[in-house]
Amino acid sequence: MKTLSLSALITLGLMSTNVHSHDEPNTASIDVLLAKEYHNDLDIDGYWLSEKLDGIRAYWTGSELLTRTGHKIAAPDWFTDPLPKYAMDGELWAGRGGFQQVARTVLDGQPDEEQWREITFMAFDLPFSTGMFPKRYYELEVLVKKLDKRHVKLVEQYPISTDEMLFETLEDISIRNGEGLMLRKLDSIYRPGRSDDLIKLKKHQDNEAIVVGYTDGKGKYTGMVGALILQMPNGKEFKVGSGLSVAEREDPPKLGQKVTYRYNGYTDSGIPKFARYLAVREGY
Repeated sequence: MKTLSLSALITLGLMSTNVHSHDEPNTASIDVLLAKEYHNDLDIDGYWLSEKLDGIRAYWTGSELLTRTGHKIAAPDWFTDPLPKYAMDGELWAGRGGFQQVARTVLDGQPDEEQWREITFMAFDLPFSTGMFPKRYYELEVLVKKLDKRHVKLVEQYPISTDEMLFETLEDISIRNGEGLMLRKLDSIYRPGRSDDLIKLKKHQDNEAIVVGYTDGKGKYTGMVGALILQMPNGKEFKVGSGLSVAEREDPPKLGQKVTYRYNGYTDSGIPKFARYLAVREGY
């Protein structure tokens, strides 16, 4: 784990050795920092890099675990009881390629104890901590070490100096079935909303669409769903069969539900290329 040295904190004018107290009120309505897409004129010297985790964003208010849209997550008491009485921002994660496992676990209104033991809260920010990101990250590192819980970990952040190194790292993460990279601006406070304070970079793209129909399965999928017919916000429709498990073909997402799919660019007619189903995203 690469950590922020005291000399680096002094250089940035952000030295602090105490995790200060937080007494902000808890609320079910949350505003979180959101990422923009990577663009070529970004000065990456002003950012730290981390792996983009393929999980579900989770915001700990100090008393409740919420999705980024404010929906309460039914986690076991042993999972949330050790967390502090102030806000933490992070991701519920089950390892690379484990998104569907996380989705099944988190969407369950009755927490499955065994399933939750495969989930880790990967902490990456302290929303109500004052100061720029290196200071918040240092405080978060101290907090996670103090908690000393197997299911609460720190997302590793580290500097990167060139675009070449950035894309080499992206390639390495992608080969190992990772989702992509995140870049966090050093001289930024925690500001809710989408800005260059947080940048995401992926080899593929994710998006959401509404289920408007199904096609019949053939061959080994006879009697099941062959593909979902999805409608994009602009009204265009396309089919997605790749990524559906046998269980999902037998009991597919309902008409009107929002689902997430992964793709690689668009065709000339504006349809997602190589679209793969990921999971139901309604309410999340």
